[in-house]
Order: sequence, then C-alpha cells, then structure tokens
Amino acid sequence: MPLLAPHYTFCAYFHVTPTFLKEKGIRVLLLDIDNTLAPYEQPLPDERLKNWLESLMAEGISVAFLSNNHGERVELFNKSLGLPCRYDAHKPLTRRAKKLFLSLGGTKKTTAFMGDQIFTDVLCARLAGATAILVPPIWDRRDVGTRFKRRLEKGILRRFYKKHPTQPDVREGNPITEEIRESMK
Repeated sequence: MPLLAPHYTFCAYFHVTPTFLKEKGIRVLLLDIDNTLAPYEQPLPDERLKNWLESLMAEGISVAFLSNNHGERVELFNKSLGLPCRYDAHKPLTRRAKKLFLSLGGTKKTTAFMGDQIFTDVLCARLAGATAILVPPIWDRRDVGTRFKRRLEKGILRRFYKKHPTQPDVREGNPITEEIRESMK
C-alpha cells in the first residue's frame, strides 16, 4: 500500500501553494499535464495555471512537466511557458523522472511529483523516492481502462483516508471541473 499511497492530497493543483512546498522542503515540482492541470482537450495553459506556475517560480521552486503523453501534445502545451519537460515518460518507470529532477538540482528529498493517477503519478514518485501529491482528475476519461483503474484507486484511497482523515478527499471531485465543463460547451 505505501507505494500506491500519496503523501498528500489536494482538491486542485492551485491549492498546492509555494508556502506548503517550502515548508515541506520541496524545491522541485514535477507536474503531470493531462487531467492534472488541464483536460486532454485543452491544448494550451489557461491564465490561472500560468499565474500559479509564476507564483511557484517566484518563490524559487523549479517546475517541470513529466507526461506520458506524446511530444506534440506536451510541446504545444508548454510552448508559451518554456518549462523543462519530458514526454513519453513511461511513468511509473522512474528513469526519465529522475534525470529530470536531477537536472533541476533536485534530490529525492527535495522533489515532489503531482498528478491525478495513483498507478502512474503516485507510484512513479514513490519508486523514485520523492514526495507524491495526488489531485483529482479534472475531467475523467470514461474508457474501459480508465474506469477500471479509477475503481481500483477508490479502494486505495478509502484505506488512505482512514489513516489520514485530515487530508482533503480527492474523491469529492475537483473544484474547477464544472468551470471547465462550462467553458467547453
């Protein structure tokens, strides 16, 4: 279970503040893109995300994208941001993740990964020895594979919240989901 349990949960990416990260000794934050920061269908970062990223960097936190998606998607999303990134990362495998955080001056103790999936993002962080932050998916895909994984995640999260009742419950959903759905109509 510890390999599949996040260290922290938040109800949305923007609830992770520079103050929180600094208090935990985090100097490098690796971010999943799809369903963590933006839905798959959103090709570019919005202003809220840009402002949040700027607030992190202004406090000396290095930020990079670590995505299992392909180069075309990640490069388009990152074009206006110019952040370090690795696409086709093969999470939960850690080789590319470790290279990325080491290139940013991070160590296992000073790096956190944030994503929306336990079996890729959380597991990758845990295997790399870094801090795992889980947020709920912004807009969940409903294909068979995703439904199956989300069902398995529910059991893991149920046990996690029994041990950590003060952590925000990501099963409750993401506060920006409705906002995004409205904007995509």
